[in-house]
Amino acid sequence: MSLDELRKRIDALDRQLVQLLNARAEVVVQVGRLKNETDKPIYAPAREKQVFEKIERANTGPLPTKCLKAIWRELMSGSFHLERPLRVGYLGPKGSFSHAAAMLKFGQCVAYEPLGDIFAIFDMVGKGHCDLGLVPIENSTGGGVIETLDALIESNVKICAEVLLEIHHNLMAKCSPDRITKVFSKPEVFAQCQKWLSATYGSAEKISVASTAKAAQIAAESDHAAAIGSAVAAELYGLEILHENIEDTAHNVTRFLIIGREDAKPTDQDKTAILFSTAHKAGALVDVLDVFRKHGINLTNIESRPSKKREWEYYFFMDFLGHHTDEPIRLGLDEARQHCLQLSVLGSFPKAVDLL
Repeated sequence: MSLDELRKRIDALDRQLVQLLNARAEVVVQVGRLKNETDKPIYAPAREKQVFEKIERANTGPLPTKCLKAIWRELMSGSFHLERPLRVGYLGPKGSFSHAAAMLKFGQCVAYEPLGDIFAIFDMVGKGHCDLGLVPIENSTGGGVIETLDALIESNVKICAEVLLEIHHNLMAKCSPDRITKVFSKPEVFAQCQKWLSATYGSAEKISVASTAKAAQIAAESDHAAAIGSAVAAELYGLEILHENIEDTAHNVTRFLIIGREDAKPTDQDKTAILFSTAHKAGALVDVLDVFRKHGINLTNIESRPSKKREWEYYFFMDFLGHHTDEPIRLGLDEARQHCLQLSVLGSFPKAVDLL
C-alpha cells in the first residue's frame, strides 16, 4: 500500500476508535448514575487495578503496555468527569512534584486544588471539600515526610491508594550561577541533594519552604536566589535550569499516598497502613512486632513520631503486605491491640508496582 493509502486506513481506524470510545463513555454515564444513587465513591482503586491488569493481558502488541496504560488513565479521567467531577487536593502551587504525580495519576479531566501545606490537604479531604488528596509519605533517599506522618496522627481520613514517582531535581534561577547566595526548596529536597549542594554551593544559605513550586516562585522574584525543583516548575515560573539531575542518588523515588474518606476493596496485591502507640515500657514495640512475625505479616515500612500529648510516648506508622480484611491480618491486628495504647487502621489499598 502507498503512504496515502496507509494514512487513509489510519483515518478510518481513528473514526472507529472515536465511536467505540464514545460508546464506552455512554456506559460510564450509566455507571455514574448508579454510583450516585447508591452513594458509592467515584474513584475505585481496586477497579482501576483490575482494568489495568485486563489491558495488560489483552495486549498482544506492537504497542507497549505502558502506552496503553497511559491512554486508559486518560479514559478513566474522562470517566470521572462524566460520572461526577472529582476534586483532588495536592501540595501546591502548580509545578510541584505533587502536582506532577497528581496529573499523571488522575489525568486531565479532574479538578485540581493546589493547597499551601500538607495539613490543609488532610483538612480539605476530611471536610469533604476535596474528594481525594495526594500527599508525599517517603522518599527512597530522604526517608519519611514528617508533615504527612503528623497529619496521619491527627486526621481521620483513609489511605486508598499509593503512587510511585521517579524524582529528578534541578537547580534553577534567573541570575547567573556565580550570583546565587540563597537556595530555596523543601527540607526533604535538601536532604536528597546534600552532597551536590555542599560541593557546589556550600556557602549559599539554604532556606526551607513548603514546596518546590513555592521555591521556584520565590526564585523568580529574586535576583540572587535559586530554587531546587522540577523542570515543569522552571518553565512555569520563567527560570533557567542551571544544573540538571542534582540528586545524590540516581534512583530517587518518592512514594505518595492518595487519601479519601474510604479505603479500597481487596485485590490480590494489597498493602495496609496502621498507626499505633505503645506504653512507655521496655520491650513494648518488640511485643507488637512479634505478633506480626507470628502471623506471617510482611512489614514494608515503619516510622516513628513523638506524641504531642505525653512526653516520651511515640506513635508508630507502619505498613505491610495484605488487606485488613484478610484473616491472618485481622487476627494479627486483634492480638496486636492488646499490646497498644491505641491502634488504628489507616486504610488498605492496592500496592503500586509501576513508576508513573
